[in-house]
Amino acid sequence: MHILLIHQAFAALDEAGGTRHHEMARHLVHQGHQVTILASPVSYLTGKTRQLSVRWVERQEDIPGLTILRAYTYAALHRSFVHRIFSFLSFMISSFLIGLSVRKVDLVWGTSPPIFQGVTAWLLARLKQVPFLFEVRDLWPAFAVAVGVLQNKTLIAASEWLERFLYRRADRVVVNSPGFIDHVNQRGARQVHLIPNGADPDMFENIVTSSAFRQEHGFEKHFLVVYAGAHGMSNDLTIILQAADQLRQEKTIHFLLVGDGKEKNGLIEEAQSLHLANLTFIPPVAKLEMAEILSTADAGIAILKPIELYKTTYPNKVFDYMAAGCPVILAIDGVIRQVVEEANAGIFVSPGQPRPMADAIRSLARDANQCSAMGQAGKAYIRQHFDRARLAADFANLLAEMRQTNG
Repeated sequence: MHILLIHQAFAALDEAGGTRHHEMARHLVHQGHQVTILASPVSYLTGKTRQLSVRWVERQEDIPGLTILRAYTYAALHRSFVHRIFSFLSFMISSFLIGLSVRKVDLVWGTSPPIFQGVTAWLLARLKQVPFLFEVRDLWPAFAVAVGVLQNKTLIAASEWLERFLYRRADRVVVNSPGFIDHVNQRGARQVHLIPNGADPDMFENIVTSSAFRQEHGFEKHFLVVYAGAHGMSNDLTIILQAADQLRQEKTIHFLLVGDGKEKNGLIEEAQSLHLANLTFIPPVAKLEMAEILSTADAGIAILKPIELYKTTYPNKVFDYMAAGCPVILAIDGVIRQVVEEANAGIFVSPGQPRPMADAIRSLARDANQCSAMGQAGKAYIRQHFDRARLAADFANLLAEMRQTNG
């Protein structure tokens, strides 16, 4: 089967960002399928382009059977909300035009956010007369409204109309969290399937943990607490800075924030104003490098603003922390809390409050046995329930069923 994926925010394993789709695509190819990915050359995490100039299309042959086409995208993703919309619309148009030239496609796979690329996927599927699968990775525009990014009533109404339009016209809707199922059902999705976020445990098992990273940054004797991911409005990273402030007398505890985003410069300035010698920022790294960092870390933080809708999420970083054997300091309530607590893989702390986070980190730093037990429990739970290879096999079965049903 030839699968065409439209995904502006796609990140390959040699790039920073979530690599669910690259890992899934590789598994699909290993199972005998052909996958073509239409992606942006502009990093969704950093807003930077892969090359000095943005071409109309850049072709990459990842492995035999997997082709990545980087389609022209307006390169001002993080400048403002208006520029962000222009970026989304430019990719929607360029990916559609380039997608027309991709031949012998058996299924089109669209993913959101950004939701605009769902229009490209739907239209290409209809023109090519093949099934349309729509994947929901977060509840846009509901999340944008909840966090205050989207406030214009006309834009909200138009976005919600588009969301319902795509749900109703998709042959199947896939969600990556069980918390999303009711939302998409209530807005017209006909057949909904859960293919949850997960991790590739072998990516972490095959790493020989060394002290090189710790030595490079001076972390040899520290209890290293890592946050890995976006530095955006939703991530509430000021709480981590406040927790670090409360733990400044614990000389063996150090915080490491890895990633990028619109709020990063402000966070760095805030950390400097607090004189946080126990906290370090480093730029985003590729997934393979991130696996090395997590494998040497002592704990990982997952945090979102205390917004009711965020209780529906399955953040990728939690599964990576668990696969790496890092106990999770979880400042997110809801369905992901159920996973971490059932696995006994970390400590839940109240979102939006630095004191419980500081107390949990201090507790782990003082109890090596508890820390190790939680890390090992998380690794075992990922292998049993959220192994990427098994999830990819489930996804491949769904695609085969769609082709048979619509064939």
